[in-house]
Amino acid sequence: MLRDGFQMEPDFIPTDTKVSLANRLSEAGISKIEVSSFTSPKAIPTLADADTVFERIRRYPGVTYTALVPNLRGCERALACRVDELNVVVSVSETHNLANLRMRPEESLEQIALISKRAADNAAVNVSVSTAFGCPFEGRITRDQVFSVIDQLAAFGIELVTVCDTTGVANPAQVYDLFDAASRRWPEMSFTAHFHNTRGMGLANVIAALDTGIRYFDGSLGGLGGCPYAPGASGNVCTEDLVHMLQMMGYDTGVDLDLLLGIAHDLPAIVGHDVPGQVMKAGTSDRTYPKPAGL
Repeated sequence: MLRDGFQMEPDFIPTDTKVSLANRLSEAGISKIEVSSFTSPKAIPTLADADTVFERIRRYPGVTYTALVPNLRGCERALACRVDELNVVVSVSETHNLANLRMRPEESLEQIALISKRAADNAAVNVSVSTAFGCPFEGRITRDQVFSVIDQLAAFGIELVTVCDTTGVANPAQVYDLFDAASRRWPEMSFTAHFHNTRGMGLANVIAALDTGIRYFDGSLGGLGGCPYAPGASGNVCTEDLVHMLQMMGYDTGVDLDLLLGIAHDLPAIVGHDVPGQVMKAGTSDRTYPKPAGL
């Protein structure tokens, strides 16, 4: 959110609304916001205003403002907008990479090397490794396949890697195994976990990743999102549900949950439909109600 949440919406979200949401998320204490995507407007028309949104948002101290860039051309646009961090994607699955980026994984890796070199001294580069737990077209993805990609990223000097369960097929045992091994193999890397909640295992997978020491997680306000090239995939783990769970467990997230829930409550009116988030509907787990009459 904002990019991952809005890219699947059928109707264009007004630019003013996107700018307001980015500012409100910053005020709530979200430490990293993926504001938009510098892809072709023909490919993702709902994010055609990326340049304007970045020009107009307020930059809050301590907040990293990121954007998805698919190639070197997108990188140049993002750098012109003073983006703090570039998010570049490569799929472990060749079929998914061809569908999503019109390139083979090795071609995407070549683009990542060029982007990393071009962005040096101007912006950080994070690489999202998609279909790391399974592919809707190729099926099972092995840990060795994922590590082969990360090995190449390490050779480019990439230090920020997001490991993505693109279609929500991961289970906690699989998540623990991959992140535990990856953290040991590349202790110099900073890993982020990215889970879609397609099969209701998103928060359980967060717990599994937490147990390996992972402390950075992607989320989407209201649980919006999906992937146009991942049939049946729902949105990312819901940001406010994730923050609520972590805070109830005693973690200091740095996020003002009340402010975040206020933003989430406005989301259905913005997108014109219900959203999957649970805490905004049920209230926090420490909420109490007046006693029934007569008790």
